[in-house]
Amino acid sequence: MNKKTMLSLAVGAAFPWLAGPALAQGASGSTADDAPERVKSLGVVTVTGGQPTSLPTQIPTTIEGITREEIETRINATDSEDALKYFPSLLVRKRYIGDYNHAILSTRASGTGNSARSAVYADGILLSNYLGNGIANGTNYAPRWSMVAPEEIERVDVMYGPFSAAYPGNSAGAVVDYVTRMPTQLEAHVKAGFSSQPFDLYNTHQTFNSWQTSASIGSRSGDWSWWIDINRTDSQGQPLTFTTATVASGTRGGAGTPVTGWVPGLNTTNTPWYILGTGTQYHTVQDHAKLKLAYDFSPTVRATYTLGWWQNSAEGRPESYLSNAAGQPVYSGLVNINGRSFNLAPTAFPLTNDEQTHYMHGLSVKSNTQGEWDWEIAGSLYDYATDQQRAPTIALPLAAVGGAGTLQDQGGTGWNTLAAKATWRPQGVGGAHIVDFGIGRDAYKLQILKNNVLGSWLDGAPFSPVSNVGGRAETLSAWAQDTWSFAPKWKTVLGLRYEDWKTTDGFTSTASSFLAYPERSESDASPKAALAYQWTSDTVLKASVGRAVRYPTVGELYGATSGGALSFINDPNLKPEKSWTSELSAEKDLGNGIARATFFHETTDDALYSQLIPNTSISRVQNVDKVRTNGLELAYTGENVFVRGLDLGASLTYADSKIVANAAFPASVGKWQPRVPQWRSTVYGTYRPDAQWAFTVAARYSGKQYSNLDNSDVNGFAYFGASKYFTVDLRVRYQIDRRWAAAFGVDNANNYQYWNFHPYPQRTYSAELRYDL
Repeated sequence: MNKKTMLSLAVGAAFPWLAGPALAQGASGSTADDAPERVKSLGVVTVTGGQPTSLPTQIPTTIEGITREEIETRINATDSEDALKYFPSLLVRKRYIGDYNHAILSTRASGTGNSARSAVYADGILLSNYLGNGIANGTNYAPRWSMVAPEEIERVDVMYGPFSAAYPGNSAGAVVDYVTRMPTQLEAHVKAGFSSQPFDLYNTHQTFNSWQTSASIGSRSGDWSWWIDINRTDSQGQPLTFTTATVASGTRGGAGTPVTGWVPGLNTTNTPWYILGTGTQYHTVQDHAKLKLAYDFSPTVRATYTLGWWQNSAEGRPESYLSNAAGQPVYSGLVNINGRSFNLAPTAFPLTNDEQTHYMHGLSVKSNTQGEWDWEIAGSLYDYATDQQRAPTIALPLAAVGGAGTLQDQGGTGWNTLAAKATWRPQGVGGAHIVDFGIGRDAYKLQILKNNVLGSWLDGAPFSPVSNVGGRAETLSAWAQDTWSFAPKWKTVLGLRYEDWKTTDGFTSTASSFLAYPERSESDASPKAALAYQWTSDTVLKASVGRAVRYPTVGELYGATSGGALSFINDPNLKPEKSWTSELSAEKDLGNGIARATFFHETTDDALYSQLIPNTSISRVQNVDKVRTNGLELAYTGENVFVRGLDLGASLTYADSKIVANAAFPASVGKWQPRVPQWRSTVYGTYRPDAQWAFTVAARYSGKQYSNLDNSDVNGFAYFGASKYFTVDLRVRYQIDRRWAAAFGVDNANNYQYWNFHPYPQRTYSAELRYDL
């Protein structure tokens, strides 16, 4: 398998016409079976064939990638987001296998509460959920990772920063593109996996297991090619929430039922509290199916259709640690702990049942003549066909079998995109200029209706409203950028993006009130510029700068929710956040590896944040006047280092990210930006002594971080806290023969107990068996 050192991605030329119009010129003579090559050419990405990335291939900025072979060899991947596990400066807040509502991507200068500050795509179809930002009660805005199964991934590419005019202001942190498989001949794959997590925290001592199975088949015949894959996950996650009461909130005296089983502890401000039990221990069963069809109208024009289907049934169940004198569990009412009485609400130990069916459609027609003109027209639709959450309003144990409750329904929610773009090469292939330009429309609709149900919360029909919120947002865009090779060792990219944003039909209502909001609109222009210089034959210098405008989402503007453990207050008058991001990089070819050093800077005005109001369970969204981040990122990847078969990779990121102005909350000025650690690092080593065996050791580290704007949450190792961590992962893969392969892995082998509001998984064992036709 031939591998060359690289500063940018390239893949074999099995389908050279598949490459998008923005791709670099020329084609290598490699085949589909060749390993990915890396071509050092002013630091730009040169995709010469195969399934292309949707990322701009002419931007001289930081772009990292990982291939299917590397994922299979190196990573215990149970969900598609696991492919990003060891990328520099990235973290996905994945809490358990199949985490469908909290797995938010964190980047260099954005924390895990800011899902709207990164952009995730699959084959160019938007997976990021810009209906909201972060997590609100009963709703979630994490990317729709579940629309991509790990087995269908061909490659993942990441561009750091908002340096391409082709992407919206949500690309401020990073743009992630999943490139999935499209076969050249008949192929089929079957995989089965099992994971087990022995979990020990407070008074929970239990093992949580997960099963995954998948199958895929595809082929090409004449002008048609097709691909079908299916996947099922049956997962038991660890408890994610906890019922607590601060010691000081209890009333001194003998009132209430004396109970035992509580666990003493300290909350995030080191205030003494009692942990009374758990909540939201999910059992989730998910099914995923994907159909991809492609038709070649000519050797240079192809149409592609993608249909994704995802179904989820999840039960969130609690456990009370409290017992009365008879040894029976206690769930509600007045209880007495150490001479203090506490009144537990009926929903102190909440139950939830989630039922979701989502559809994704994508259709594109594109050309790849590599002549003077190329073009593409693409559209996508994401539909919440069914999205319901049921919860009781009465206490256990009766709630387990029925009783009063609520039904929250998000049916009708979703988004759609439509874009047209073209590439003009005025001097033809190899000319000094490549001009990319396009227009687009992105539209979002949010609808969250919550009702009391008639009869049992488990299956009762809605009959009286609790709340109803919703709204629409639309962004029209036009952009252009020119890649100019103005000298033999120089290349620049100059771009401009114009966006016209509008919101309509915003409203919030309860059983006794209705409030409609006026339309809002704003237009902004975002310039971009990048420059690359081939300093020496093995060293490239690159500089990039870009402006990004991230508009408030419909969820932040109108999505007020209440009930359950948390409540969310919207703000219809939020300002867009506006960022200037820049980076300066040096990349050096070391012969058997690549080393990179990148200085980065970001200043964001009116940063959008949602956080808990102190001493309450209520979150509200707000603008923070100014956040500034300066940092350094070091990265290295090498092949056959020291000995043949040993691949090494490492990254180290330092970020000085501070709130420098915030008139609405002066106590936050000078404090660290929430969920952005000062230090983080990844390292991995894979040793392949022969063609059959591969042994991987990998580690991740993140330093101290905070969740509150004023950094008052000094204890990260508690519920609601965000802690430092250091974890070690292991993986062994054995290629039994040409068709069969097996792997065994351990994530968090050192069993580090760490938190990001919820507890992360403890030591988890995994095993998988794969068959390839």
